[in-house]
Amino acid sequence: MRSEGPAYFATYLERRAIPWKLIALDEGGKVPKDARQFSGLAFMGGPMSVNDDLPWVAPALELVRDAVRKDVPTLGHCLGGQLLAKALGGEVTFTKVKEIGWGEVQVAENAVAREWFGDLQDFEGFHWHGETFSIPPGATRVLANKHCANQAFATGKHLGMQCHVEMTEELVRDWVRGGRKEIEAAAKSPGVQKPEAIERRLARRIAALHEIADRVYNRWCEGLSRGS
Repeated sequence: MRSEGPAYFATYLERRAIPWKLIALDEGGKVPKDARQFSGLAFMGGPMSVNDDLPWVAPALELVRDAVRKDVPTLGHCLGGQLLAKALGGEVTFTKVKEIGWGEVQVAENAVAREWFGDLQDFEGFHWHGETFSIPPGATRVLANKHCANQAFATGKHLGMQCHVEMTEELVRDWVRGGRKEIEAAAKSPGVQKPEAIERRLARRIAALHEIADRVYNRWCEGLSRGS
């Protein structure tokens, strides 16, 4: 989605000289049918819901299933994480507590979480969501926080995240500018921060977030090298 594109994920790929292609599904981009056209797949965020009646949702869900069947490493960021969850048998529902802004995320105490996050116990993630996913059958919860029990799950080479690790300073500021009415409307939610709180110490927070993103993307890239 144009307002929620690859951001730091693109920077990471370019730094590692990994070629990539952006398919803007909400602008009419065709969903590929064969996951093996690519060495890996990443689904980014968007303001819509995977439960919306949109022409690209069903083909995207099938692409995720195809990727899992064919062991093509797949990442999901927020909406993308919800796509992964629904494709693999989970449900996407409204959250009890809307989250907008920065909030601590805990890494689960299990072997799968260690594969993706090493010895990290928690970190400050970025959030902007009013929906959440259930953990799909056979997958393992790897991240959680006090407002959203399912912040990420993993199965094999595939990871679906509810929180955002791909943010940049520019993207955060853009979202805050464009989302002020949404922030004001949800101001009573304990998971929603004011714009000035979201932008406080932004450079330092983004630098720390990119360290988390690097862990995730490095693990995803291990799958690329094995599968390419």
